[in-house]
Amino acid sequence: MDNEVIGRVLYLGLLVVAVGGYLLVEYRGRMGQMLRGLMSWGMIVVGLMAAYGLWNDLGVQMVPRQSVATNGEVVLPRARDGHYYLSLEIDGTPIEFMVDTGASGVVLTQSDAQKLGFDPGGLVYLGSANTANGIVRTARITLENVRLGSYEDASLSAYVNDGAMDGSLLGMDYLGRFRVEIDQDQMILRR
Repeated sequence: MDNEVIGRVLYLGLLVVAVGGYLLVEYRGRMGQMLRGLMSWGMIVVGLMAAYGLWNDLGVQMVPRQSVATNGEVVLPRARDGHYYLSLEIDGTPIEFMVDTGASGVVLTQSDAQKLGFDPGGLVYLGSANTANGIVRTARITLENVRLGSYEDASLSAYVNDGAMDGSLLGMDYLGRFRVEIDQDQMILRR
C-alpha cells in the first residue's frame, strides 16, 4: 500500500473509533435502541443508493426520444449528454442514431449494419473517413425504405465503419433533406 492509502485507512479507522465510542457511551445500557437506529439509517442509505442507481439506469429511458407533431414536424429533445438522438425505421427495423450535423454522411456501426442484414465481414471497405479517432475505413451501402415519422425515402446512401463506434451517426446526407431548427433544448426537423 502506498502512503495515501495508509493515510486514508488510518483516517477512516479514527473516524470509526470516534463515532463508535460516542455511540457506546451515549447508548450504554440501551444497545437494542442503538442497533435499531443504526439499522434504520443503514436502510435509508441503501435506499438512496438504489434510487440513485435506478435514476441513472432508467432516466434516459423515461425521457422521450422523439415526437412527431400533427403538422409533420419531428421534435427531438436534447439528451442529458447534450446530443440529439432519433430512431429511423429502415426496412421495418428501428435503428437509433445520434444526430451529427458535423458529419457529411450516415455512418452505421457494424452491429447496426448486421441488424439490417448486411454482413460487415463481407463488405468491401474502399472508402475512408476522418473522425475524431483518426482515419477509419468505410464501406458504402444503400439503405432501403427509410422512415422517420410520416416521412419516407425509398433509399439512402450510408457507410459502415470498419472501426469501433459507440453508436450510428446521422449526418447531413439525410439531415439535408429537412429544414433543421434548434430552439432551446430541442431540434425540430421539417420538410
